[in-house]
Amino acid sequence: MEPRERTQAARDRVPRIDPYGFERPEDFDYAAYEEFFSTYLAILTRRAIKWSKLLKGSSSVQKSMTVKRYIRKGVPLEHRARVWMGVSGAQAQMDRNPGYYHQLLQGERNDSLEEAIRTDMNRTFPDNVKFRKSADPCLQKTLYNVLLAYGHHNQGVGYCQGMNFIAGYLILITKSEEESFWLLDALVGRILPDYYSPAMLGLKTDQEVLGELVRTKLPAVAALMDGHGVLWTLVVSRWFICLFVDILPVETVLRIWDCLFNEGSKIIFRVALTLIKQHQAFILEATSVADICEKFKEITKGSFVTECHTFMQKIFSEPGSLSMSTIARLRESCRAKLLAQG
Repeated sequence: MEPRERTQAARDRVPRIDPYGFERPEDFDYAAYEEFFSTYLAILTRRAIKWSKLLKGSSSVQKSMTVKRYIRKGVPLEHRARVWMGVSGAQAQMDRNPGYYHQLLQGERNDSLEEAIRTDMNRTFPDNVKFRKSADPCLQKTLYNVLLAYGHHNQGVGYCQGMNFIAGYLILITKSEEESFWLLDALVGRILPDYYSPAMLGLKTDQEVLGELVRTKLPAVAALMDGHGVLWTLVVSRWFICLFVDILPVETVLRIWDCLFNEGSKIIFRVALTLIKQHQAFILEATSVADICEKFKEITKGSFVTECHTFMQKIFSEPGSLSMSTIARLRESCRAKLLAQG
């Protein structure tokens, strides 16, 4: 079969809208995706059987070495909400605070918070049919409620751009407002230290931490960045703020989040380092600031990131050892440097 015919045949077989409601982009490689997915489907089926046995008869998922190993190999969609809720501590929080979410929605009005959230509604996943005003039910209302409740719950953060994308994914997976709220609380309140507060000190710190890790593990890339005076925030801020949503393919993002909820924020560094290491030679071809920025956009596309199962194996092998104590130490020094700069 000719390549063009093969592409057309794959286009006819692969739905134009993915299982989560996202329209596939114009330049989507249907043939490559179909080839990948036929093997991935077999992996998913095997994993689903193992997960069903593991979860049989237990009401909640607790952290353990077995669970960690299973999560790294992927959580089937039908178990994902339950696993995320269990390992992140969100389920325990929800059980301890019955009715709290609904109380937040009935709380005192906050016009500026409501306006900030409303402004971002139409910008959230315009390529997802479930978030369109014409959808029934339209998930915009659900998203609005989750973000509003969170703004009331954590007034130090309120609402920050980027949280809409994260809450949107949580809603697509849990199909529950209340569970999405508690998972957002796990991420913003515990897993991602100080990413979304007005000063965004945690976010700025972690971008600098990535820079230091690159300096140690991939010195040629660090030298290129330094040579052109490129700040890490210029090329990776959206990776951190959106947790790779709208940057990497949906299935890959969800596999990353499986590990993020269980193992914490070091997973973000593993993903970032893997992307940079895999494409080091390509990045080093850059000859200007604009070129560097363009190359950092390019490295988040293509078969390397689409083939999520292999990609996830790579994030645990490519960057080498990366302990939480190393990250804690780097955070301390980078944070101090940022505070000294004012």
